[in-house]
Amino acid sequence: MAAVCDHRTLSLSSSSYVKSTGYSWPTEQQREAAAILQPAPRGKLKRTAPSEDNFGPFCAPLVLPGDELSEDPDYPPQSIQDWMADKDRNEVRLGKNTIYVAAPPAVEPSVSFVKSWSEPKHADGFSVEAPDVEDIAEYLKAFFYGIAVKLLPSSTLCLTRWNGSTSSTPRHIGLNTQTECIRIRTRAARDGIFARQLNLDDLLDAAISILPEDAFALLLLVPFDLYESPDDDFTCGRAYGGSRVAVISTARYHPGLDRHQNVPRLHGWPASHCERYMRACCSEADNAGAARPNKKRKGKDAPSNLAEIASPSHDWTTYAALSPLHAAVVGQNALPSLEDDPSTACLSALWLGRACRTASHELGHCLGIDHCVYWACVMQGTASLKEDARQPPFLCPVDLAKLLYATGASRDDRYLAILAFCNKQPDSHLFAAFAAWIRAQLPRLTTSD
Repeated sequence: MAAVCDHRTLSLSSSSYVKSTGYSWPTEQQREAAAILQPAPRGKLKRTAPSEDNFGPFCAPLVLPGDELSEDPDYPPQSIQDWMADKDRNEVRLGKNTIYVAAPPAVEPSVSFVKSWSEPKHADGFSVEAPDVEDIAEYLKAFFYGIAVKLLPSSTLCLTRWNGSTSSTPRHIGLNTQTECIRIRTRAARDGIFARQLNLDDLLDAAISILPEDAFALLLLVPFDLYESPDDDFTCGRAYGGSRVAVISTARYHPGLDRHQNVPRLHGWPASHCERYMRACCSEADNAGAARPNKKRKGKDAPSNLAEIASPSHDWTTYAALSPLHAAVVGQNALPSLEDDPSTACLSALWLGRACRTASHELGHCLGIDHCVYWACVMQGTASLKEDARQPPFLCPVDLAKLLYATGASRDDRYLAILAFCNKQPDSHLFAAFAAWIRAQLPRLTTSD
């Protein structure tokens, strides 16, 4: 594909590859029913199923070659009724209603060599600013609106030597939590992108040990590459939902690794729904042949060429006439391309957006929300970094209903909180797209912004 694409035609449907996977998109009636409690408790839970007028705000999962649903098409759906019936689900309640975010551990001078473990070997020769823990916490406060979000004191965690080892490539390293020193396994990275990796399971156990008494959940951020099983090349994170802890690594989301890891910038969400891109992905699959384009569902005012309305000064009332997906692409296109010598600020914002999206996904599991099969949704499972970049930052109607029930927040207040965060990130393509998506979905709330 050429480097330049205006994403002229967008698809709300799954790719043509879905026919060879066995995945069957739940029907409209099934999706609508999955988002509504029967009976609705005291009339508090509103219908959140999307309107089908003018495209509607939500899309089918992409289901491209190698995607999670391509590999596991029979993954069971979780309706809000299923979620409510889960006996292991943690409830947000008085006294346990705070999400804590733990910053990356400090590093004692005796193990200063560990700092180099977070530096990739294939970063295209440039450096960008790593995601700031305060920015991530601020995003989570908006995403989980209605739940308090606090930073854990920065002095809580510190990496140190384990059992007096003097090796610069130790098999174990200590994580000091102020009350104990926990052994963390390490190993050389199998693919050589990072010098060494930390074991995810050990870090999750450490997160459990520092979970505050008033915590609903705790998220631990680490700048180091992680592994989970001996066969893993790497993992970006995981949640022990029942234990209310999650750990994510920001290492593989470094924009300097995109070319090496074949991560799409031009066709990250929302441009991942570009039909041209979807066809190209399908044609690259083994034995797939030439994939036929999906049919485009037209709304009354759907533009035939987004480039015609991509001006940053375009009136938001016109954006609102588009589908939210189209508006998101227009919002993204208003910023300079990430393909043509992007600024350091844009790349730093790209890294932050990736970390925020993964953090919200893993903490969603702490609320008992399973992987989503209903829509393109931040709670979808991911099988690769490419798929991760293609997925949206928002919750679909089914999972949004679960979150609103858990937090007691209103949909509109939550969206406005997210919009306020997005507006503070002028260099972020992801957050510009997310803001435009919200504005197009809720025009009556945003006309005065």
